[in-house]
Amino acid sequence: MSTPVPDQKPTKRLDGCHLVLGVTGGIAAYKACELVRRLQDLGASVQVVMTEGAKHFVTETTFQALSGRPVISDQWTDSVQNGMPHIDLARESDGIVVAPASADFLAKLCHGQTDELLLSLCLARDVPLWVAPAMNRQMWENPVTQDNIRLLGERGIRLIGPDQGEQACGEVGLGRMVEAEHIAQTLAQEVTSPPTDRVPPVRGRLHGRHVLITAGPTEEPIDPIRVITNRSSGQMGYALARAAQQAGARVTLVSGPVSLRTPVGVARVAVRTAQDMQKAVEEALPADVFIGVAAVADWRVAHPSTEKLKKQSAQGLSDLTWVENPDILAGVASHTHRPALVVGFAAETGTEQDLAQTLPTKLARKQADLLIGNLAVENMHQTHGQFLVQYPDGRQVKLAKDDKNSQALRMVHLLADLLPFQETPS
Repeated sequence: MSTPVPDQKPTKRLDGCHLVLGVTGGIAAYKACELVRRLQDLGASVQVVMTEGAKHFVTETTFQALSGRPVISDQWTDSVQNGMPHIDLARESDGIVVAPASADFLAKLCHGQTDELLLSLCLARDVPLWVAPAMNRQMWENPVTQDNIRLLGERGIRLIGPDQGEQACGEVGLGRMVEAEHIAQTLAQEVTSPPTDRVPPVRGRLHGRHVLITAGPTEEPIDPIRVITNRSSGQMGYALARAAQQAGARVTLVSGPVSLRTPVGVARVAVRTAQDMQKAVEEALPADVFIGVAAVADWRVAHPSTEKLKKQSAQGLSDLTWVENPDILAGVASHTHRPALVVGFAAETGTEQDLAQTLPTKLARKQADLLIGNLAVENMHQTHGQFLVQYPDGRQVKLAKDDKNSQALRMVHLLADLLPFQETPS
């Protein structure tokens, strides 16, 4: 019943695939660390789920550092909003692989026991399940184990290995977990490729971080009735706030006047003017990430009239004195409590080529870590948009047109990749 060793033809990739890697108790758990890397090298994202036994061999911190996501092992964790990690983790994935799979785990899986989160999500899955056994040769050869393996195979669970060789106990025989490269190649051949435009889940990617976001327009008063503003709808900022919250962040959203509902779990601070927004942002610091999405008015009236300016009055609109508003993005980038990651948005006019030429200079001037540009005419008040991401090293990454909620999820992945590692509090 052992899965044949994949041939040496070029390995298929796992781009866009999201896999759950289950790790059970056994010395072979150290090989799962390499497996995370091998799967990521093939383009997959990986959520690690550990049993209590596995924690005696490899720490959760190790897997968090390798996968970029907090390990989940508790059925009663509050990191999953609806309290059903066994459902959500299975539904998010394209497949589950348990490596190493101990004799104890295989026996419980065979008989539908669910005293661990990993067992529960294997039972609740509607995606393929692979197991890579690892145990002493006598445990593997025992008729009880062989009966369990036969029954699991009849139920469609796919076996990878085991391998022949020297074991941790000093004996030689069948029962070693196969190497990580073998498992990765097997999954690459057998996992069904997801749609190319699907975004992997963001769960846990910003866990424990404070993300501060500005969104919407600002309004600068001319008199008690008139204001100068812009056409920003706030959709992109609110989508980012929602995505960051889904990724496990504590999100503060400083918002200009918009007609959008505050995303669930997000703390919203309502402001109107650029100066109000600057004050609210500074009060919300420190933060791990700042994302300046708001379309802040560049200018304001120096002395707004306390009464409506009438056409017949001596003072007309052409007589107003204008002063420049604070540059909130540049201010955060140079702040004493500067976040680890400062990201700005730039709405421009012209062509895509104009945008590409403008972004590097603007990024340097703002002293930000990332600048995300778009053509305002195409994106404002639209549910879909395309963006150009400018990195400090000169790289530019284009996000092809898609709905803004999906674009926000992509951006969260980009930001999470740039953040320094932070151990999740236990």
